[in-house]
Amino acid sequence: MYMQSLKISALLFIFLTLLLGIAYPAVVTVIAQGIFPHQAQGSLIERGGKVVGSKLIGQDFSAPKYFWGRLSATSPQPYNAAASGGSNFGVNNPALLEAAKARVVALQRADPGNKAAIPVDLVTASGSGLDPDISPAAAHYQIARVAKARGMRYDDVKSIVDRYTQGRFLGILGEPVVNVLELNLALDEYAHAHQGKP
Repeated sequence: MYMQSLKISALLFIFLTLLLGIAYPAVVTVIAQGIFPHQAQGSLIERGGKVVGSKLIGQDFSAPKYFWGRLSATSPQPYNAAASGGSNFGVNNPALLEAAKARVVALQRADPGNKAAIPVDLVTASGSGLDPDISPAAAHYQIARVAKARGMRYDDVKSIVDRYTQGRFLGILGEPVVNVLELNLALDEYAHAHQGKP
């Protein structure tokens, strides 16, 4: 009786391992690659045949000519996908306040003439620490700085921001967002296309 139960358990273990550990992941992978190949490969963004990033992972932009994303709480460097996670600082934690104050100072130094209220997503980290998007308000707050740093007209930068603003999913779910990497790449492409033009 004991040996029969052991044999049934072993066969069940092997069957479930083959089914759930090999067959099911293989079928899901094939379906995902067939129906959603771009997403299944990590939503990678290529320029000139080289991968420059993923639409799903933020990057650390700090030059004035680029739009800045949300703060990243990952270590040892920002936007480290291997160390994804929030800071876990509560709203009363002094470290959270210090990080926000430091970002406010950086934003004000980069654009001292900007007296608008700073959107909260520019001074806080997301739950993953890897957020690739900012709110349209956060993008609009930075337009004047980016336009000045690039020698572009405000309206030209704004039109690029508007073009890369994604609305709510199906018109009702979530909030409008702007992907920072795609926006900054578009600005670089614009600058390259208009190089030397008055």
